[in-house]
This record gives sequence, C-alpha cells and structure tokens, in this order.
Amino acid sequence: MTERLEKNVRKVVLITGSSSGIGAAAAIQFATLGYRMSLFAMNVPVDEAGLADTKDRCLKANPELTSDDILTMTGDLTVEKDCHLYIEKTFETFKRIDVLVANAGIVSSSRLENLKMEDFDKVMNINCRVVVLMNKLVIPYLAETKGNIVNVSSVAGLRACNDMIAYCMSKAAVAQLTRCAASELASKGIRVNAVCPGLIDSTRIFQNAGFSTEFHDLMIERVKSSHPLGRAGTPEEVAKSIAFLASEEQASFMTGVTLPIDGGRCVSS
Repeated sequence: MTERLEKNVRKVVLITGSSSGIGAAAAIQFATLGYRMSLFAMNVPVDEAGLADTKDRCLKANPELTSDDILTMTGDLTVEKDCHLYIEKTFETFKRIDVLVANAGIVSSSRLENLKMEDFDKVMNINCRVVVLMNKLVIPYLAETKGNIVNVSSVAGLRACNDMIAYCMSKAAVAQLTRCAASELASKGIRVNAVCPGLIDSTRIFQNAGFSTEFHDLMIERVKSSHPLGRAGTPEEVAKSIAFLASEEQASFMTGVTLPIDGGRCVSS
C-alpha cells in the first residue's frame, strides 16, 4: 500500500505514545517502510519496558534497520521543555524530521454533572495541549522537508459519546486543530491530517486510566452493537491508515482530513 522508502531517502518519523497500542503499531509499520524513528513514551505512567519492546519489534520488522536508526525517549510532554528536548534531540540525532505522529493520550470517563475539573484539565492538557504544542514545534523542521503531521483524534471527537465528556471534547479539539493547521500550513508545503479510531482492542489506554479488565471486556462486548462491523479495531489497522496519510505517494493531495477508522461507528444510529 504505502511506498517503501528508497535506501538513499532516510526519512524520520516522530511518534508519541510509542510503548503500546496504536503508537507501537505505527512504529512497526513505519519500520517496515524503512523510516528512521524517534519514539516517545509518556509518564502516564511511563512504560520503559514497553518502549524497549517496541524498538525490538521494529528491528525485527525490518532487518535493514539498526539500533542507531531508532531513538527512544521518555518524559512528560505536558512540560514544555520536554517537548522541546524531544524534538531537538531527534533533529540532533537524525538531522531531519519528516513526519510527526501525535498519538499520546489518555481516556477519562465522566458525565458533565459529576465532572471534576482537575480531571478535565488533565485530559485536555495531555490530549489537546500537548498535541497543539508538538504540532507547533515541528513546523520549522517539516517546512524544510515538506513533511507532514498525522494527529490521532477519535470517533469520540466526531460524535457524542455518553459518560466521556472530557475525552470527547479533547479529541474534537484535535480534529479542529487538524483542519485549522492544514489550512494555515499548506503554503509551507506541510500537510496535516488525523485518524479518528473507534474502539481499538489490545491497547493499554483503559489500563493506564485505572479501569479494570472487566470494564475493558464490557467495552469490547458493547462494540458488537455500537460499531456496524460488529467488532473492535486493531492497532495495526489504525497504523496502516496513519502510514497511508503520511505517504507522499499515496496521500500527497490530502490535507485537513479527519479519517474515521471506526467500523462504521460515526455513521451508526
């Protein structure tokens, strides 16, 4: 589907939230395409073992890559200096940046009437503010390479979902950021798109948020009726769509797109 990079074209992708789920799957997908990469795990909590596992899986996915082709970092992107450090270290290591995949995020469950504002602030900070800052900081680098951004929003940012008001609002903001940034940055040759996953199985987002295994299983069961295709998606399905949007061969005339990867959830009743 997406082009395999020529050996003399050493493109670089940054992926936040790379220790599991969609971020890890995206890293592996880009590895198969020959990208060098900078992988970041957030302190929510930090998963250094998962990050190391992602790196190992990337190297196995493409034997042409070496350990020097994959930079791993951990930190707190809600601290601006960590965002700056991540991008600066990536450029220092690889001398270019071609793609940002802004994936790191958390989930929160609450109705408006019992929403705690400290929880709201945390979700908006990680899911929205961090994405805005990362999008902003990579502009000079992407302008040089005519690169692009793929933000990870959610179907929850496209339609209402009960009991998840802060999460829905944060992901809606990412979708609107994508549209506005695409309009603003087109003159610099930078494309900006987003994927909007439905419920994705095999991610740690519920575990990291403190939800029980039983809650995860309940959500997977509900998908059978809420998603027309009758199942949850996989991280690999989202990763392939991310790589498609990042591809200059496949998606060079696409910008401002918020692409649902949701088994039909956004069109269901």
